[in-house]
Amino acid sequence: MSFSTSRVTENDLSLVRMQDNTTGTIISVLPQYGALLHGFEIPIQGTLFNIIDNYASKQELQQQLQLSYKSSKLSPFVCRIPGGKYELDGEQFEFDKKFIDGSAIHGLLYDKPFNVLNVFADDQQASVTLRYHYKREDPGYPFEYVCEVRYTLHPGNRLLVETTLLNLDDEDIPLADGWHPYFTLGGSVDDYELQFTSNSMLEFNEQLIPTGKYIPETAFISPASMGGRKLDNCFMLQFQEGSPCCILRNPKNGLTLSFHTDTGYSYLQIYTPDHRKSIAIENLSGAPDCFNNGMGLMLLPPRRSETFHVWYQLSVG
Repeated sequence: MSFSTSRVTENDLSLVRMQDNTTGTIISVLPQYGALLHGFEIPIQGTLFNIIDNYASKQELQQQLQLSYKSSKLSPFVCRIPGGKYELDGEQFEFDKKFIDGSAIHGLLYDKPFNVLNVFADDQQASVTLRYHYKREDPGYPFEYVCEVRYTLHPGNRLLVETTLLNLDDEDIPLADGWHPYFTLGGSVDDYELQFTSNSMLEFNEQLIPTGKYIPETAFISPASMGGRKLDNCFMLQFQEGSPCCILRNPKNGLTLSFHTDTGYSYLQIYTPDHRKSIAIENLSGAPDCFNNGMGLMLLPPRRSETFHVWYQLSVG
């Protein structure tokens, strides 16, 4: 077959892998910790190059996951909720699970063990489907829902990530969905060029919470050098069918990563860590603190589902 799947253990991390046997491209997923994307590797000059800034070992993951959240699934909310508090239908809620600054951050599933539902491969693709059934585990989110994630590797170094949320509660539940991957194309982020389809970003206060205002920003409509730029901002995407919403490129080696999505992920959060070795490019369905400000907040009816898609395509040259 042109595609295959396998299960391997590396550095105490139990991985599910999908491989394009024609090109040698490998996708690695870590079910035990939030179904996170551990590897997107392509052969370059005889060696595998991983564009995912991942955790080198289980020990490093356990020490760093709740500080860096690399490749975490963001669900049932994205980014920050100040104080971990929000109001819904006149009722106050507060999360137990909080960041060191007292805010609730990056959802509740990033360290949850997902079940592997299905692993599949044929001559056209390879896929793995993972599921977590959330059962009112945090008092700040006393609802029941299922988060199902499917990774599918297609020819041409194309990876489709689909997330389906199913409401198993008896009332509408608040939801936002997203991802927190860190990408590295070799060298320093200062060498990269970034382009995305947005002409405005959200104004943040000092706590990185939206004020409700939009700021014109057109610096990335055309490819812009990341040299010296520090970002921790959320942008509103504009969509052109058939065109990528974002392109990250390293001109020094020709590696280019293109992002394709739709209006389900209308927000793009960009973060540049101080080490400048990778960049977080986060597709989000809602804005930071959307449980309070309502920006992109979804109220999913009982027994209904919603699916979100993002395509990553990697090319060289």
